[in-house]
Amino acid sequence: MKRITQLEHALAEQRRAVSRRWFFKDCGVALGSIALHSLLADQLAAAPPPPVAVNPLASKKGHFAGKAKRVIYLFMAGAPSHLELFDHKPQLAKFDGTLPPAELLKGYRAAFINPSSKLLGPRFKFAQHGRCGMELSELVPHLAGVADDLTLIRSMQTDAFNHAPGQIMMNTGSQQFGRPSFGAWTTYGLGCETQDLPAYVVFSTGGKGTSGGASNWGCGFLPTVHNGTLFRTGGEPVLYLSNPRGVDDAMQKDTLETINRLNAKRLGAMGDPEIAARISAYEMAYRMQHVAPEVMDLSKEPESVRALYGAEPGKPTYANACLLARRLIEKGVRFVQIFHESWDQHGNLKADLKRNCEVTDRASAALVKDLKQRGLLEDTIVIWGGEFGRTPMVQGGDDGRDHHPNGFSYWVAGGGFKPGLTWGETDELGFNAVRDKVHVHDFHATLLHQLGFDHEKLIYRFNGRDYRLTDVFGEVVKGLLV
Repeated sequence: MKRITQLEHALAEQRRAVSRRWFFKDCGVALGSIALHSLLADQLAAAPPPPVAVNPLASKKGHFAGKAKRVIYLFMAGAPSHLELFDHKPQLAKFDGTLPPAELLKGYRAAFINPSSKLLGPRFKFAQHGRCGMELSELVPHLAGVADDLTLIRSMQTDAFNHAPGQIMMNTGSQQFGRPSFGAWTTYGLGCETQDLPAYVVFSTGGKGTSGGASNWGCGFLPTVHNGTLFRTGGEPVLYLSNPRGVDDAMQKDTLETINRLNAKRLGAMGDPEIAARISAYEMAYRMQHVAPEVMDLSKEPESVRALYGAEPGKPTYANACLLARRLIEKGVRFVQIFHESWDQHGNLKADLKRNCEVTDRASAALVKDLKQRGLLEDTIVIWGGEFGRTPMVQGGDDGRDHHPNGFSYWVAGGGFKPGLTWGETDELGFNAVRDKVHVHDFHATLLHQLGFDHEKLIYRFNGRDYRLTDVFGEVVKGLLV
């Protein structure tokens, strides 16, 4: 059993033991009145225990041997246009500049544009690639080279049509802030294969940060140890990780030992899991000072590998993040997520989308190819996609698209997903998913299944309710799997 799992269960037992002590202290209840004490004791005895993490890996509830052990999630924040990249619509080109059918818009809610805006035909050409004949845009020539390793989903659906709630939903299964992310659920269930690096590492590239912020990789009500740790692709891997001037190793060691003794004493008295997370964070930071700089040093990679990705050591690029993701999972990191925010093309679609693909296509394809060459792809899930798609109707003059949740595309590679498969279909204008629909909850259920979990049993009890990534929804899409 992994160290994190042991710590969680030890804390669960400790919380039970100190629950009464904690209640009296935090509620300010005086112990002078024996009668009141007796009444409270009776109430506490009848009350349910405080929230306790249910770790399926330890309890074996809902856990089985999954085909995947780790995840690399390439999140294209801002929402890429499926109509220019993965979902070729000749009929949309045919009716370019005309009004969409009225029946198509019945009950439709747009984010910013008038739903009756004119249709905009695809701005780029498509062609078939690989033995599977997967139809892809001319914008992704490198991805076309690994088409036979991809599972392309053209029938994704979500409930949100604005960026922050859309990103939060795609990453946590809910539009509300405060829920654990998919990465946090993964590390909660599987733990980590290294004690020298965080289980969940995050990179943020592109023009700006995500609309959903750190909640996209947060742990919500799960123990803090499952929170994503933000790394940088250039300079210091983690801010404030290095010792300040005047602090040598001996001083740091003495300081940490003293702090940890004080924290351990407090933990013994209170049983607060966040104190344990604080102890773990101090210990992890100390070990990372020696391990992280080496892992993050891309100059140690052969020139041929750096060229495959287009990586340039020391620069804060998407390509560097992709290569670092491979290096991190080789060191035992369970979940790596790259947020690349630059895909919100309400206007200037053709030029901006071309620029985005020039930045991301080569490295994304290289990651799939590199993992396969090293024998890592079969038990690593690589995911590519954003929070929703874009409208078939035009916005921003004559070259832009609005937000669109009714049908969009994602691709997945490795981890037991069926390679060379194109799954699902949108209508002839790319407006609604009409065949083999995959809702966000279904997608999450399928991912958890490949990691070895029954999504209905991977739960955490919080505030008297059992929570899960898929809430009360979701079905495993078995047609996507080998």
